[in-house]
Amino acid sequence: MSPAQSANSRRVYSTDGGRHCPACQRPVDDCVCRAESRPDSGDGIVRLHRESKGRGGKSVTVVRGLPLTGSELKALAKQLKQRCGTGGAVKQDSIEIQGDQRELLKGELESRGYRVKLAGG
Repeated sequence: MSPAQSANSRRVYSTDGGRHCPACQRPVDDCVCRAESRPDSGDGIVRLHRESKGRGGKSVTVVRGLPLTGSELKALAKQLKQRCGTGGAVKQDSIEIQGDQRELLKGELESRGYRVKLAGG
């Protein structure tokens, strides 16, 4: 491959790591440019949603609007899951906690200094 071709080519998909980030050329799971950017904090209010769509009728509480990224978000999710005694996951910039835990999470997040509103459902 000539130098001109290598400058204009980039890896889009590899069977080794799956999809690659267009900015840093790393696998999406190991992307460093996404971890560095802070999420849009919006209006500064954390919203607690109850959702059940696409989950076989089982409800989850979704925490959105947290001004945290990457490892900070995962650490908070772990603490919230332990407080509720349930499982959950971090997806994109939100935390999903199994079950309808909105009241418990509202008290916990307010004690940590966040402004919290119940939204949806």
